[in-house]
Amino acid sequence: MASGVEQDRPTAGEPAGPGARRVQGHGGDVALAALRAAGVAEMFTLSGGHVFPVYDAAVREKLRIVDVRHEQTATFAAEGTAKLTRRPGLAVVTAGPGVTNSVSAVTSAYFTGVPLVVLGGRAPTVNWGRGGLQELDHVPLLAPVTKSAATAGSTDAIGPVLLDAARTALTPHRGPVFVDVPMDVVFSPAAADIAPVEPPPPTEPDPAAVAEVARLVAGAERPAFVVGGDVYFGRAEAALARAAAALRVPVFANGMGRGCLPADDPLAFARVRGLLRKEADLVVVVGTPLDFRLAFGDFGAAAVVHVADSAAGVARHRPLAASASGDLAAILDGLAAWSGDRAVQHRRHRLHAGGP
Repeated sequence: MASGVEQDRPTAGEPAGPGARRVQGHGGDVALAALRAAGVAEMFTLSGGHVFPVYDAAVREKLRIVDVRHEQTATFAAEGTAKLTRRPGLAVVTAGPGVTNSVSAVTSAYFTGVPLVVLGGRAPTVNWGRGGLQELDHVPLLAPVTKSAATAGSTDAIGPVLLDAARTALTPHRGPVFVDVPMDVVFSPAAADIAPVEPPPPTEPDPAAVAEVARLVAGAERPAFVVGGDVYFGRAEAALARAAAALRVPVFANGMGRGCLPADDPLAFARVRGLLRKEADLVVVVGTPLDFRLAFGDFGAAAVVHVADSAAGVARHRPLAASASGDLAAILDGLAAWSGDRAVQHRRHRLHAGGP
């Protein structure tokens, strides 16, 4: 849908602010510029008329377009891309059934904390309520399985709404977001100042909470770490290795936490997680919920500590010996820096072997 009017083509003018550029064209140009500013490098989609201007912009900007046969495939592919790259995955879907076909993948991303952005078409505002093509209010459907769901109802709103959505997706605890744009809005002339989306500043943990977790680990005879996907998404692998090595704690992995400690590390353990219920006297769960995969936090007689990337993620359904929340790398480095007393200076890792 290339415009025949020169001023309607996307142009980059003088920066309007630090790192910003002026984008002019149609609503699709502004939408794509906002998404690229958030780190999006490819689009997964099934072609639909409601979102044609986004394709037009992507072709001119040479953004990779992967056109598939079903919106569910597009959205799962975007979710998988986000998992592999740790940046936002993008699915662009048409209105009505196109959006509803994406919901299963969005729900998967919601459960696993994946930064997924779904951009949906929407029936034209001018005809709303009169039975427009695939007219459906998507936002109430997506709200329960996203961190945010919103409509960019004007050309001026497209950039700010998408930029805010991308920041929300990337802010711990990470997760999917949804934005739809009415067809008459995305086709209309639009201009915006688009600045790069800066990584969300890390949430500094409470030093006293970190010190209490470290004290409990150091005072336990058979402690263990169980680490999950938020360690991976938080790029806290190196801090995990430092904490495990400094405190001599075996590490068990859950979900996308697998691989955060190399398999050949002497403190990496797999296939023997059942020993936690029998042998551990303290289990520190880092970056994963105390859900059904971890018996809802029941590790037999072991005391349980929960470390989450956001305060809202700390378990409330069972008693905890301690908890800490915030930047997981900072918390793990705080544990590694513990210099106080230890119950066992050189643990023999009875837990590892299942013996005395």
